[in-house]
Amino acid sequence: MGPVTAGVLQLLALIGALAVVHAPLGNHMARVYSAPEHLRVEKWIYKGIGADPDTEMRWTAYLRGVLAFSFAGVLFLYLLQRVQGVLPGSLGFDSVEPAQAFNTAASFVANTNWQSYSGEQTMGHVVQTAGLAVQNFVSAAVGMAVAVALVRGFARARTGELGNFWSDLVRGVTRVLVPLAVLGALVLVACGVIQNFSGIHEVGQFLGGPQQWNGGAVASQEVIKELGTNGGGYFNANSAHPFENPTPFTNLFEIFLILLIPVSLTRTFGVMVGSVRQGYAILATMATVWVGFVALMMWTEFAHQGPALQAAGGALEGKELRFGVGGSSIFAVTTTLTSTGAVDSFHSSYTGFGGGITMLGMMLGEIAPGGVGSGLYGMLIMAIIAVFIAGLMVGRTPEYLGKKIGPREIKLAAVYILITPALVLVFTSLSMALPTPPNSMLNPGAHGFSEVLYAFTSAANNNGSAFAGLNANTDWFNTTTGLAMLLGRFLPMVFVLALAGSLAGQQPVPATAGTLRTEKPMFTGLLVGAILIIVGLTYFPVLALGPLAEGLA
Repeated sequence: MGPVTAGVLQLLALIGALAVVHAPLGNHMARVYSAPEHLRVEKWIYKGIGADPDTEMRWTAYLRGVLAFSFAGVLFLYLLQRVQGVLPGSLGFDSVEPAQAFNTAASFVANTNWQSYSGEQTMGHVVQTAGLAVQNFVSAAVGMAVAVALVRGFARARTGELGNFWSDLVRGVTRVLVPLAVLGALVLVACGVIQNFSGIHEVGQFLGGPQQWNGGAVASQEVIKELGTNGGGYFNANSAHPFENPTPFTNLFEIFLILLIPVSLTRTFGVMVGSVRQGYAILATMATVWVGFVALMMWTEFAHQGPALQAAGGALEGKELRFGVGGSSIFAVTTTLTSTGAVDSFHSSYTGFGGGITMLGMMLGEIAPGGVGSGLYGMLIMAIIAVFIAGLMVGRTPEYLGKKIGPREIKLAAVYILITPALVLVFTSLSMALPTPPNSMLNPGAHGFSEVLYAFTSAANNNGSAFAGLNANTDWFNTTTGLAMLLGRFLPMVFVLALAGSLAGQQPVPATAGTLRTEKPMFTGLLVGAILIIVGLTYFPVLALGPLAEGLA
């Protein structure tokens, strides 16, 4: 079997597995966020945090809950890293320096999991499990809660109430993430991913001395890293490390975990708004972009340009031979079209166009299918923009799911779309204009510029992957990427929740002969076109300076 055929078969197997679980899991999540009763363990949690889970919240109260919980998470994780040196199970590692501790705390709370450090050389067992792994669960649950609040905005009428943040947060953890993570961790352990609390071991003699390896609760963190579209690796090599991802099967299984909840949330959306066909239209849009990007990536990385690539059968630099070009391409596209950031190969080593594809996937807003929760609400924002464009073309007030898209709604959607590009372009420009930040670039020219552009694209879009050549462990990059992650995560949520409140307060309008049928393939095509055009117009100039210039050189 040739490598291209193997890659295509992996893609088909992945699509088949997702098709099987899409409806059952989507229906389950719809029930989770709609059920009136609380589990006993959930009642204990509510009592412990002093929350009333049955109190309905307007969008401002919901937002206060999101921000207060997230601020507490940043503070706790920062302090935990600063006192690591005196904690048990620290493996002898010192406390983390202030700038890096802030960057890491912001990163994991913002569901970004950008790492400017080597995990096996910096973080002990307590920080990894009680700090980073816990944030992997709750930051994903926050994204799901905000997405569900927006869905309720479409589903409800003449009310400003969007549900209860604390209830949505706890249910997302207890009824969705934890059960799936337990099952996934058992699969990973059975396939060779390590799970222990061992110390540091010296293994063999190599050039330069002995190799040191340390163990850890890797399987339990690996599964939620992928399932919650987080991405931070226990080891510096991330999912290219055999302790995290030992076989081609675990590689495909981890891709499946990344896509599982974002794909199934489209079914949840359809069920909660009373039209599963609307969910299928959103899923079709996501699938079209994802499959198209995978095909482009395989084409660029399998293209035999030059004798070295012809001899190797593809662009194998920076890729694990046990996964090959096909498996690596699917992983790279999946992790950058979601907000995951995990890597099983190194994007800096991809071809010029291949690296550009990973960057473009993040620039789309990571909406195909996107992060846990954030992908769905990002795509719904784009759907609002698409129906607005369609309304302009026919001279009719746009409507989506029976709600009118008026001046307030379109302004909120437009500001949401502008936030991330502004963060990416401003921080990238400052980093290239100031005298010191460019010293962190390993490579000159277009590729060096791509390293910086990729870093801020990843941070502001809450992805977390990186072009490996950039030394981001400096005060400048730790501070600016930390700010980009926090602003890129929570500023959009302000406008999403404000939009949800505005929609929930409307009286639905009946469909007429002039209503755009948003469950039809025509709307899917319109939505795909709107996404590509908006991103293309926003980012094309800066892409031309980086990956496009490198690819054409």
